[in-house]
Amino acid sequence: MNNRQLFLQHVAQTSPAPIGIEMVKAQGIHLWDINGKQYIDMISGFSVCNIGHSHPKVIKAVQDQAAEYMHLIVYGEFIESPQTSYAKLLTDQLPGSLNCVYFTNSGTEATEGAMKLAKRVTGRSKIIAFNNAYHGSTQGALSVMGDEYWRNAFRPLLPDVYHFDYNSDAVIDAIDSQTACVILETVQAESGIIAPNKEWIQAIRKKCNENCVLLIFDEIQAGFGRTGTLWAFEQFGIVPDILLLGKALGGGMPLGAFIASQRLMSTLTHDPVLGHITTFGGHPVSCAAGKTALEVLLGGNYINEVKRKEKLLHQYLVHPSIISHRSFGLWMSLQFASNELNQTIVHQCVQNGLITDWFLFAPDRMRIALPLIITDEEIKEVCDTILKSIHEIIQ
Repeated sequence: MNNRQLFLQHVAQTSPAPIGIEMVKAQGIHLWDINGKQYIDMISGFSVCNIGHSHPKVIKAVQDQAAEYMHLIVYGEFIESPQTSYAKLLTDQLPGSLNCVYFTNSGTEATEGAMKLAKRVTGRSKIIAFNNAYHGSTQGALSVMGDEYWRNAFRPLLPDVYHFDYNSDAVIDAIDSQTACVILETVQAESGIIAPNKEWIQAIRKKCNENCVLLIFDEIQAGFGRTGTLWAFEQFGIVPDILLLGKALGGGMPLGAFIASQRLMSTLTHDPVLGHITTFGGHPVSCAAGKTALEVLLGGNYINEVKRKEKLLHQYLVHPSIISHRSFGLWMSLQFASNELNQTIVHQCVQNGLITDWFLFAPDRMRIALPLIITDEEIKEVCDTILKSIHEIIQ
């Protein structure tokens, strides 16, 4: 039985048609399959590998930490330097009110922890979320996901959750004294990259302040420089009460976090004790990898180059079949005439050595989320291959 058969029979599947390429190596922006074919990772492992794959400093950090210790005890009992040093580095890059990090295993778990924290702090249950939002796939995160197609099969879900359109003024009136939190992506990802109107998101912040409502920003995909600043919320002149991180947080290792003030976070320590607990959250090897990856990101000029490289994408990706572009930093969606056409072009891109995909709530749009380390020449190569793939499908 070959690896493909083992994969299909013994590894739980998430769709009837996985990409199904057997990869054997990843380095920088490239992946290699079992036959030696090279691919460019045009989506950064779904925004995980912002500094590329297998950075030598990250690999060394993993190896060094694994040689010292890996798992010791449930999270939050022993003092573990990989956790403390990474939490310090993160909070040094954040506003003073975001000074306490709760490490989790994933972005989804960060969402769960943040919702619990909001309920615990406010004593309320009402949660405001947004249509076409994606915050993870566990039952709590699914409850605030913004599409009934994905929610319906798993009902009943959390009660007292209300969904509104992103950038809609109706949500402002809905924030009241019964609301525990408003949770939103600082830039909506799975709807095909939608940025908030600055005045709108500032109005949400103001209404939350007036009603003692916690504002949760999900930057699981938007964080770590993808939008042109380290954190996307920096571009809107406001600060959340709780920040969700994941994806690039672990530098390629599994890691998530929700970050708030120490005052808010302390409410999880009593009534009940162990108000939130995890065994593997903040794994020492993941924290060592993530800290090193952030140091690499901060030590280079990568974030400062994002907006300029974004303009290159717009300059090169011109074709009559591309109906529209939406972008925010090195994060773009290309719209085609139909879901079916986009899927066919995406498949052709993979055949031509580009790893790309579509969006959950915008299946007519191709996903581009390039590693921040990509060069101008490599961007040109990516764009040429996309246009070549379009031409091969649309004669």
